[in-house]
Amino acid sequence: MEKYKLIDLASVIRSKNSGPYELTFDVIFKDFETYNKVKAAQAINKANFCEAYGIDESDIFHLVYFDPAKAVKITIRRPISSGALGETDVYGAQQHAPLMAMEVMF
Repeated sequence: MEKYKLIDLASVIRSKNSGPYELTFDVIFKDFETYNKVKAAQAINKANFCEAYGIDESDIFHLVYFDPAKAVKITIRRPISSGALGETDVYGAQQHAPLMAMEVMF
């Protein structure tokens, strides 16, 4: 098994609102070969996502490998609801940075 930076494998890493109480993260891979290797190894999983974000597994609603788009989609509970006092990213578009630093093995 080798270790790879997710940012080197993906063409898109993004975050966005999935309603006022949820955030969704998308990792779209550059090619199907890489995607299939990541999927077979379950290289993106609840444990390493939670480690990257410092959250509990119970905060993850969905972690889905979506073959037609060669993508992984993760939906989590928002730590602070969109627009609430103290919340700094109303659109959830600036929450993907930890994924850019994530390393995966396969």
